[in-house]
Amino acid sequence: MRIALGVEYEGSTFCGWQSQAGGGSVQDALESALSAIADTSLVRVICAGRTDAGVHAIEQVVHFDASVERPLTAWVRGVNAHLPPTIAVRWAQPMPDDFHARFSAQGRRYRYVLLNRAERPGLMARRVGWFHLPLDLSAMQSASLSLLGTHDFSAFRSAECQAKSPIKTLRKISIVRQGDLIVFDFEADGFLHHMVRNLIGVLVYVGKGTRSPDWLAELLAAKNRALAAPTFAACGLYFAGVDYDACWQLKSDAKVGADDTPQSQYPWNTATLLM
Repeated sequence: MRIALGVEYEGSTFCGWQSQAGGGSVQDALESALSAIADTSLVRVICAGRTDAGVHAIEQVVHFDASVERPLTAWVRGVNAHLPPTIAVRWAQPMPDDFHARFSAQGRRYRYVLLNRAERPGLMARRVGWFHLPLDLSAMQSASLSLLGTHDFSAFRSAECQAKSPIKTLRKISIVRQGDLIVFDFEADGFLHHMVRNLIGVLVYVGKGTRSPDWLAELLAAKNRALAAPTFAACGLYFAGVDYDACWQLKSDAKVGADDTPQSQYPWNTATLLM
């Protein structure tokens, strides 16, 4: 039986999503917990999108093939009992055998939360990025418009990226401010390695006045990563969710995307963190 899971995690203590020989990844922890519930050899999972070291997830979607029958509560509360406190399964759902967490996905969403004040974060350390100089929100919003649509994003692609093509369709972008927090939302058919963090880097350059809003269009045309800004910190990046065709009737507890406002979304509201 194929099972899909919705998983959230705080990524600061992990080496990323992907399994490592020495352990220490989100995938390693989840597979170990699932195997304990299945009481069998190692259960392998496939995720909708890998995340790097220090990156968090509001709703990562994974699937695995279960060789034993268990109630869905076992794949949620039972698995959670075997997971470290910074990973939690939110839901479990049986799926057809042709469902694939990665290849059935039609789009993915990321959110970057940036603390924009003179003082570094304390309460939100490892949960937000930080920039100390004032940023011009309208300039960043204007610059981001050139990113919408289908483009070659080579200028925002890491040297280690293994994607077959740098061409992606960025469907939605939102940049909003809430007090000292600036929230960036991106929705696309897919993302390149470090793409969002590289986009944040150039948007911050525009926001602090080092570059004009037209610079992003110039970078897209140049297709040269060396001309862009440095990669921004991982700690403010969240894998926000995955979009699937309605035919899968996939449950989702987190709908965080470019159309959402940050006021009600954990963890970008400082008041929410204190509750």
